[in-house]
Amino acid sequence: MNLIGTRIIRGDYRPGDVLDPVALEHELEVSRTVIRETLRVLGAKGLVGARPRRGTYVRDRADWSLLDADVLHWQFEADSKALLRDLGAVREMIEPASAALAAEQRNDDDVAELADALEEMSAAGTDPVAVTAADLRFHRALLAATHNELLIRMSSIIEVGLRARDQLVHAGEEWTDPVPMHAEVLTAIRRRQPRKAVNAMRALLSQADRESQSSALPETT
Repeated sequence: MNLIGTRIIRGDYRPGDVLDPVALEHELEVSRTVIRETLRVLGAKGLVGARPRRGTYVRDRADWSLLDADVLHWQFEADSKALLRDLGAVREMIEPASAALAAEQRNDDDVAELADALEEMSAAGTDPVAVTAADLRFHRALLAATHNELLIRMSSIIEVGLRARDQLVHAGEEWTDPVPMHAEVLTAIRRRQPRKAVNAMRALLSQADRESQSSALPETT
């Protein structure tokens, strides 16, 4: 499924192209059942459709479930720089406002969870896997501290892209220590200072964007 999904996202199969299940079965050396299930899942994600006498075909990009976790992953595989740019724009709209709301709405348990995530981040040192896990925990806790159900649901979108971004950046030999900037966000939230929370989050995102763009693969043309 990952291979076919990536091919569609990358443009190897273009909208309107017909996918031949038998040819895919032979090329990928898998059973008909596997191909059938793969196309069913891709259909549920909006990437392919099926019509009598036409068969299975690639749907227009407007029909794709672009926020689906797998589709986000395939977008990253196809064009990491473009996805990270779009992710940065989404985070810029959501997370500073979320930090301000968290500063107003947070309770002691929220602060404790953010503090634990920050401590985990500090203890991770230069271990990219551990740093990524702690970073995800912190940003998940930030949205939870808003106590806004719709913002909390946004965590699934941010986490997929954030995980991809962290894995890319932290795979390099040098990257900025993430603890100090996250600590400034936490301090503002703990002290119930919405404006400072916004500024701290914007500074954090600016640094994240610089690292993302310098680490990402070139955009496809």
